[in-house]
Amino acid sequence: MRTHAKIDSFLAAFAAVFICASSFATTKGLSQIVTPDLQPEGDLSMSLQIQDKRIANPYELQAELGLTKWAEVAVFQGFKPNEEILASEFGILMKEPYLLSIGFINWSPRQSVDPQPYIEAGYYTEHHKFIVGAIRAGSKNEAILGYAYDFNNKFRAQVDFQSGKENSSTIGFTWNITPDFQFNPAIYFANYHPERIMGYVVFTYTFHLWAKDKKEKDQSVPGG
Repeated sequence: MRTHAKIDSFLAAFAAVFICASSFATTKGLSQIVTPDLQPEGDLSMSLQIQDKRIANPYELQAELGLTKWAEVAVFQGFKPNEEILASEFGILMKEPYLLSIGFINWSPRQSVDPQPYIEAGYYTEHHKFIVGAIRAGSKNEAILGYAYDFNNKFRAQVDFQSGKENSSTIGFTWNITPDFQFNPAIYFANYHPERIMGYVVFTYTFHLWAKDKKEKDQSVPGG
């Protein structure tokens, strides 16, 4: 099947699930970097990611699943080139405001790309989210920095940075259009050419499959 046909079929299915909305807000990670807060247990997020080809694969689908309160897995399917990318995250300290997690990203067996391990710490309050960490990318160690401000359970402004000439600084926002459907556009400024602006957008819908603590989730803050 052609790439465009695959995307059209996915969009049709994606539109169909909006009719059967569930009821819990969620705000995903920042635009470029991993974040130390994990996907809630039993939640499955499906995303369509469209971005400048200078950032990464221009068309990607993503599935992210919270396996337990301290573990999640994610799979990306890229189309140009055709590739699968695997990632996982494990929570070491999950008592807000303090967070600490480890994991790996960008493992692509088809492209013979090794996983990139990382460690991240976070300080999360009701409105302010601070993130700092490090990642091993190939033979280099790179710094990770991020900040987000949650205005309420619908809107978040966010900036992030990852060192390395192939990475960027970003600025963007997240809008929870419904409790389970969100929209996250961002602008990337390449580290090697800050004047070079690149676009990015991701649409995400979250299904609540077997979460045990739905009644305890706090709807007053993103991710609750």
